[in-house]
Amino acid sequence: MSGLKVMLFDLDGTLLDTATDLHRALCQLLEEDNRPPVTLDQTRRHVSRGARGLVRMAFGEVDNEPMLTSRLVDLYQQDIARDTAAFGGIDAVLNRLRELGWRWGIVTNKLETLARRVVLECRDAALLADSAVLIGGDTAGERKPHPAPLLLAADQLDAPVETIVYVGDALTDVEAGQRAGMQTVAVGWGYVPEDVPRYDQWPADHHTATPRDLYSLLDTL
Repeated sequence: MSGLKVMLFDLDGTLLDTATDLHRALCQLLEEDNRPPVTLDQTRRHVSRGARGLVRMAFGEVDNEPMLTSRLVDLYQQDIARDTAAFGGIDAVLNRLRELGWRWGIVTNKLETLARRVVLECRDAALLADSAVLIGGDTAGERKPHPAPLLLAADQLDAPVETIVYVGDALTDVEAGQRAGMQTVAVGWGYVPEDVPRYDQWPADHHTATPRDLYSLLDTL
């Protein structure tokens, strides 16, 4: 081991599969506006773009986008974690981090209040209970790819950036981690839009196709 002691994760599409709950809320919003539903696959491909990105995907360019985005968040909060759970293999990754003595935490563009609810209410809440830090998209005043959320996490953990690895399923995660001076891991099991290059083409330090690959990577860092 080279002295790395902290692993930070993106939330949606990296630690947790939240797409089904977001999809249900989006389809409710479409129904309220007398529009046909979108598919779960369409939703999954746009989760990384947040509530506004989901609205734009489903509704196109509309004048009432801010209102629709706010309503989507309201609907999502009403049943926020019915089907949300950790991706298969994430439990082994977190358990291995504990064995190695690493701390771990979450840095997401999801609003902090929503992120905390999802972590507390999802099926795998017990698995996530020892997260050392949680930074949301509104916590630091900037959102990824700006490095501020990651730097705030490092500050709260009192950890030098060179001791931190950031893991995410979006190119913005890699960009934020690089700008913060951290090592980065791009993962291939998350929510990547069709118009974005494959995760293994991103300029990350490491690329892992599955949580099992990430588990194996831990012993080489």
